[in-house]
Amino acid sequence: MDPFLFRGNDLYCEDVALADIAAEYGTPCYVYSKAFLLSRCRAYSQALAGYKHLVCYSVKAASNVYLLKILAEQGLGCDIVSGGELFRAKLAGVAGRKIVYSGVGKSAAEIRSALEYNILFFNVESEDELLLVNQTAAEMGLVAPVALRVNPDVDPLTHPYISTGLKENKFGIPIVEAERIYLQACNDFKNINFVGVDCHIGSQLINLSPFKDSALRIRALIEKLQLHGLKLDYVDFGGGLGINYDGEDVPEVSQLVDLFTGVLAGLDLTLVLEPGRSIVGNSAVMLTKIQYLKNNSEKRFAIVDAGMNDMVRPSLYNAFQKIEKIVSPQQSVVEHVFQYDIVGPICESGDFLAKDRGFSELYKDDVLAVMGAGAYGFSMSSNYNSRSRVPELLVDGASVTVIRARESYEDLVRGENLGR
Repeated sequence: MDPFLFRGNDLYCEDVALADIAAEYGTPCYVYSKAFLLSRCRAYSQALAGYKHLVCYSVKAASNVYLLKILAEQGLGCDIVSGGELFRAKLAGVAGRKIVYSGVGKSAAEIRSALEYNILFFNVESEDELLLVNQTAAEMGLVAPVALRVNPDVDPLTHPYISTGLKENKFGIPIVEAERIYLQACNDFKNINFVGVDCHIGSQLINLSPFKDSALRIRALIEKLQLHGLKLDYVDFGGGLGINYDGEDVPEVSQLVDLFTGVLAGLDLTLVLEPGRSIVGNSAVMLTKIQYLKNNSEKRFAIVDAGMNDMVRPSLYNAFQKIEKIVSPQQSVVEHVFQYDIVGPICESGDFLAKDRGFSELYKDDVLAVMGAGAYGFSMSSNYNSRSRVPELLVDGASVTVIRARESYEDLVRGENLGR
């Protein structure tokens, strides 16, 4: 489903005109569709029906507690990468046995908190981390459930900054070393219980072949471990399924699930998936208003009130985000298309949302919708240039709920020592 559709000249989110939201709540702001979130949860549950599974939503994609509660109500767990994300998951009511803990830099305090909450397992990414998990569990008189995150050295065919499964990436344990580490740790670490294998090769993947290549390598590792008598309960293939930003031909969730379950045929394992972008990516837009128009001999600029601190993906990854005028003339009456750079107020040349993008003529106070903004939009935002972070709003049919208020200037300095 697409919750963002034009009705006549007006762009709607479900049954609410985005122009009305901009007028009432101001810009910039993020607007999410509850119906879309529910539809993505159904896509995973239906595809996995009849197979032992757990879907752990990747909290880093969009971490608002209100959203986490919606997903938890649909039966999803959480994939976390920090103590702060564990705190959010707990506030959302996610049970420990539905939480997996990934990330390369877990601290002893974070490991302790996760053990206290009885999480399902840690995805351990190095021998040093394995040592610390064992030591921390021993100090607590516990046995820590662990899966090794294995790096299969598979090219995910995505942007290098979001590639995580090649041997030059910082993530995971090289697959050529994994068997040795599993077997050695079984003998050396008495406070570790190996319950599974984990693999995550990258983000925004729109080709299934890297998933298959990595899954086949993980199956081969599991079979080797079984020959040594190591029984595992879980295989975690992470997330990474891409979304449609610019007309990409994106696989269906069911195709991905069929691939994994086919590779795992004959193995009595619970399949764990960690979707993030494919759940929330197209659930939201960011609304921003044109402040000024500026032309020079080379460029037309539309200077908007949202900057790279509000949406960093275009600057960081040169990522494409489709942009729509929320009140737009019918295409049949558009006589001219002009090329614009959509830029923000931040004091950086890299502060842009789009470059050389075609629009019918833009005007001051036009409101634009940055589409596909749900994943790594607000969650990567910052207070750079001492700008207040923007509100998040949830649309459910004809109703709008503020799920995060716009920050005030007082919020910016909260926690700072203001001196005398």
